Amino acid sequence: MELSGCGTALITPFRGDGALDEAAIVRLANRQIDSGVNFLIPCGTTGEASTLSEAETLRVVEAVVGAVAGRAPVFAGCTHNATAEAVTRAKKLAKVPGLTGLLTANPYYNRPNQEGQYQHFRAIAEAVELPLLLYNIPSRTGVNLEPATVLRLAEIESVIGIKESSGNLAQITELIAQAPRGFKIFSGDDGLTLPVLALGGVGLVSVASNAIPAQMTQMVRAALSGDWPAARAINRRFYRLMLAHFSEPSPAPVKAVLAMMGCCDDRLRLPMVPVSGATRRKLETILAELGLLQPATIEAGHDNRKS
Repeated sequence: MELSGCGTALITPFRGDGALDEAAIVRLANRQIDSGVNFLIPCGTTGEASTLSEAETLRVVEAVVGAVAGRAPVFAGCTHNATAEAVTRAKKLAKVPGLTGLLTANPYYNRPNQEGQYQHFRAIAEAVELPLLLYNIPSRTGVNLEPATVLRLAEIESVIGIKESSGNLAQITELIAQAPRGFKIFSGDDGLTLPVLALGGVGLVSVASNAIPAQMTQMVRAALSGDWPAARAINRRFYRLMLAHFSEPSPAPVKAVLAMMGCCDDRLRLPMVPVSGATRRKLETILAELGLLQPATIEAGHDNRKS
């Protein structure tokens, strides 16, 4: 399948007992596809992948792939700071029938240099036959994947693109200018989507689209088709919400938003915790102004977690 447009970095919903909420996983995946989202990424940063066991990761991916049923590509998050463990997990995920590819971020905590990162990503790419999307997110991992290293990795046939979440437009511009034809560069930041697309990016991997999938998809589609007035209008309307999703460590804010919209419970796994009262009130105000609050939320006040 062609990979471009708006993809969603899916949250992972949990039940009150802390277990996976598989019914909600399927419901949220269907909502995304029904809203026109172009591809899905379960078990990434937004999916709290670092708190999931290996078995849970496989189950989430299987549930999402099953719900999507071939209607859109699904790239599973597969990140670990030990290369051997990342390779092992990649091989297991590659056996999930119908999975399109893998998304893998910089090895965290170890702080490898560029050669170390190159060897790490190369080992994963060579271990499986699935397409691989790189994921550069130095704010989470402590290391930056520089354009020169990305270009080396782009020479590997299965490495098809990158989700760029460095927030560094100069770096992203350099990468887009030098990347080989067909190498796909996605914005990894909702707030930088339009600049990245204007520079030549092919799409967005979004957090905001968990809550507003149709609107984010329409914005990206408009930008890619050259309808910049329409794209800017959507960006202007929802920009406050995009930024508010990062007013506390993600995915706590977007989970709070989804709970306020009646989509799933507002539950996270430690060390992630629900947003503060002040942030919750800020999110409620933004959603109310956008007309997105579920009526029951308005009546219930600020406690939006279901029992």
